This record gives sequence, structure tokens and C-alpha cells, in this order.
Amino acid sequence: MTQVRLGRTGITVNKNGFGALPIQRASMEDARKILRKAYENGIRFFDTARAYSDSEEKLGLALGDVRREIFLSTKLAKFTVEDFWRDLETSLRLLRTDYIDIYQFHNPPFVPRPGDGTGLYEAMLEAKKMGKIRFIGFTNHRLNVAHEAIDSGLYDTLQFPFSYLSGPQEEELVKKCAAADMGFLCMKALSGGLITRSDAAYAFLNQYPGALPIWGIQREAELDEFLSYQEEGKEPGMTGEIRALIEHDRKELAGDFCRGCGYCMPCPAGIKINNCARMSLLLRRSPSGNWLSETWQAEMEKIEDCLHCNSCKKKCPYGLDTPALLRKNLEDYRTFLK
Repeated sequence: MTQVRLGRTGITVNKNGFGALPIQRASMEDARKILRKAYENGIRFFDTARAYSDSEEKLGLALGDVRREIFLSTKLAKFTVEDFWRDLETSLRLLRTDYIDIYQFHNPPFVPRPGDGTGLYEAMLEAKKMGKIRFIGFTNHRLNVAHEAIDSGLYDTLQFPFSYLSGPQEEELVKKCAAADMGFLCMKALSGGLITRSDAAYAFLNQYPGALPIWGIQREAELDEFLSYQEEGKEPGMTGEIRALIEHDRKELAGDFCRGCGYCMPCPAGIKINNCARMSLLLRRSPSGNWLSETWQAEMEKIEDCLHCNSCKKKCPYGLDTPALLRKNLEDYRTFLK
């Protein structure tokens, strides 16, 4: 299977990275089984975050005894020096390790730098000097902030949304990281569930040698799908059929659509924006039965309670008019119920 080198970190693993956000929704035993199976079948890179509820704990439980054979990346949740050290020590304890391979600032609205007054980058350097972290990473959803992080030369890796639904701006980021010998971690490689063909997602990303997809995995069947690509002769390539599928999906999903990142949350009216604002797409691109349940009907009707505070619009890293998008999705949703 294709190997990926994460820039100057020298970390080299196969093209299957394990995104451990979804396993927070699995039971402890199911998560342990899935993570262990991933390890036993050659997956060596695991990405999590302090903000992913019990994800770190599950990783530590499943893989603590093979720590030296894997690579762990996690993220701090808050941005004060006190929170930095608290988060780091908590992550180390839950992951059952004494070091983290890549410790990442988790979607900050600014790029921490030495001497900026926050003390955050200095804390990273101190943790590295102490041997508690090996490399310093940065994650974001904002193009301008991501470019600033690359240009700073201060970071070893960038984690950013990238899939075949991305545009030339995101592709430029990948190439810019490669030129800077900076590792690139692809989050949302399945675009939050909007991409339903993992082979097409894999084939697209395989065109970028330095990009490591972090596949979000919650169920064993999902893991098995990616593991199958590691078998000899089974690695997906860019065929004419897959190219046509990608072009079809790009046309269907062109324009403004919610990526489901959730950075607009929480909503003061209790609206589950990260799903409600893309409900039209979810209905058309995944089994609709669950989304048309009484539970989701009630969730969608909460859009009527929108306070029009525009908080979600201000926080959207993609500049979407979220209130308008919610209203449009509610109107479309109601047509499905008729």
C-alpha cells in the first residue's frame, strides 16, 4: 500500500490514518475491538483530540501496550498556558503514554507565535524540550489562518479539510505544505459523510503523495472497507469510472454547502446546525429513513425557533449564511415528508 511521509517529521505510515473522533460514539468494548483490529492489520497513525470526549481514553485502553509501535496525534482544546499544561497532562494520562508524537493547536482563530503574549508557542517548545511531545502541529478550517501557519515556518504539520469536494484553494494548501516539507493531515476526507464511495475518496487523495487521510471510523465494517485497500492489488486507483463519479458529485455539491464541522455550535436555540444545515444533502446521499424519523422531524422544526442572532454565521469558517441555509433545508425537508 502507498506510504506517506509526513514532511520533516519523518513519520512514515501507510495511507490509512485512523480518525478517532467517531469512536466516542462507540461503546468502550467496541472501540477497543476496532482500534485493536486496526493496529493488528497495519494501521499505525491514530489522530484524536482532548475535545473528543472519551476518545483518548479508548485509544489508551486499546493501544497502550503497543505505544512504541504506533504514532499518536492529539489536540489541545483551549488556548491559555494553564489549559495547555492541563490538557497535555490529561491527554498523556488517558493515552497511557509519556509522549505525544504530534501535539496540535485545535482550530485556533490565530497562529500562536513566540513572543505574541499568549505564551502558547513557548509552552509547546517547553513540552518538546521535556520530551512530552515530538512535533508541533496546527489544525484549522480557515484558509487564511492555515496559510499563515505554513508561512510562519513554526509548525511541522497542518491538518485541514481536504477531499475531492475541495477546491483549488485547498489543493494549493497541500502543495504548499509539500514545498515546505510540512506534513499534511486530511481531515474530513469523506466530507462529513457526503462522500459515500470510500474507494473514490482514496483514489483522489492517492494523487497527493504527502497527504495522509484521517478516516473517521466508528464501526468495524467501515474499518474493514479501508483495510481491504491494503491487500495486494486492491488499492483504489483513479479510473475513468471514479473520475466520472467525482465530477458528478462536484457538480451536485457545487456552491455553498455545510461541511458539518460544528464550529458554529452551540446554538442558543438548541438547533443541531451541523446536521440541520445540510439535511437536504444527507437525505439524498445516505439512507433517508433515520433522517425522516420523528426525532429528526422535531430537530428540524427547531429551525423555526431561530433567534436570528447570526452567531452561527459569524463563526462559520466557510463564510456561509447559515440562517438562510437552515431555512432552505427546512423547506426542502418538509417536501420529503409530504
